[in-house]
Amino acid sequence: MNKVILMGRLTRDPEVRYSQGANSTAVGRFSIAVDRRFKRDGQPEADFFNCTSFGKQAEFVEKYLKKGTKVVISGSIQNDNYEKDGVKHYSVQIICDDIEFAESKNASQGGGGNYPSDGGYNAGSRPSVTADEGDGFMNQPTGVEDELPFT
Repeated sequence: MNKVILMGRLTRDPEVRYSQGANSTAVGRFSIAVDRRFKRDGQPEADFFNCTSFGKQAEFVEKYLKKGTKVVISGSIQNDNYEKDGVKHYSVQIICDDIEFAESKNASQGGGGNYPSDGGYNAGSRPSVTADEGDGFMNQPTGVEDELPFT
């Protein structure tokens, strides 16, 4: 089984090209930075992955994704090994099956709306019960029988 799921931010704007031929297909390429879970001194804090999408998904990437957008990608890993001037080069790319936004548009633009970046609520934005709401229970409407509707 070859399945990978990654969450990270685009490191650059996507590049989309179209294949040649009678049935041209969009091919979208971009890279994402994925933060490492555990960070050690002297080691990189993130890993960078080249990603490729095709067809309608590539057109979606071109239209809606840009540098800094946080996404969740699921797909498969593909080797791109080649030899040039007698030297073997190794690389991998992620072939995207699904791409989803990992945060709201406001959060990605630094707005965040009424929600702080840690996902919690500000003390001032929490709903509160006021004294004029009584004991906090909803009044029973009149004309409703006290019996249960089932036996």
